[in-house]
Amino acid sequence: MAPEDFRSGAAGLFAFYSKGVLADMELFDIIGPVMVGPSSSHTAGAVRIGYAAGRLLGEKVKDARILLYGSFLDTGKGHGTDRALVAGLLGMKPDDYKIADSLEIAERESIHIEFGESKLPEGHPNTAELILTGESGTTLDVVGESVGGGKINIAKIDGIDTNFSGECPTLIVHNLDQPGHVSEVTSMLAHKSVNIASMQLYRSHRGGRAVMVVECDQEIPQDGIEWLTHVEGVLKVTYFEGA
Repeated sequence: MAPEDFRSGAAGLFAFYSKGVLADMELFDIIGPVMVGPSSSHTAGAVRIGYAAGRLLGEKVKDARILLYGSFLDTGKGHGTDRALVAGLLGMKPDDYKIADSLEIAERESIHIEFGESKLPEGHPNTAELILTGESGTTLDVVGESVGGGKINIAKIDGIDTNFSGECPTLIVHNLDQPGHVSEVTSMLAHKSVNIASMQLYRSHRGGRAVMVVECDQEIPQDGIEWLTHVEGVLKVTYFEGA
């Protein structure tokens, strides 16, 4: 099946299932999440993308540029995708009845929201790029994909591939591509009795900037995360508790 044959909602879900992308799905994943409608992919998934991006920023959002791609851009307005993404940034979950009022709530809280079209060279049909600035001036660029049934994939953080679901406690470590950083991270997790569910390693080029994405079975204690921020060669540590 070609990418252009994918559809949002149930059709898109079964298309991904047929290609083995979501082969571990269960019956209730196909039925869909508990949510405020109308669409599991365009609404519930969008809320989760916004929620994940806000949690990754780690502070209240002051300014958000939300760039839409594919069917999020083409049909998102009718599905409330714009309101859903903002609702997630405000900390709402997919079943929150206030999702429909998110734009007004953001305005009352003096959060500047701007929508536009993403210029990604390619992407999943249901993609949003969120360029965020927090109250302290911290910035974050997150690309999220809604892959069907309310499930999401965080595809990029600050321009570097990540690819994680946001369902587990996830540690993202930006570091220089030097020996020893993987062992520092895994040793800290072992010391805190945190089991690693999966680990992905990415780098821009040999000796350049690298990213570790570590999904875990338990929450990671804050003091362990703080310790990592002081390790030589670690540039940035981001933690998402899971949803």
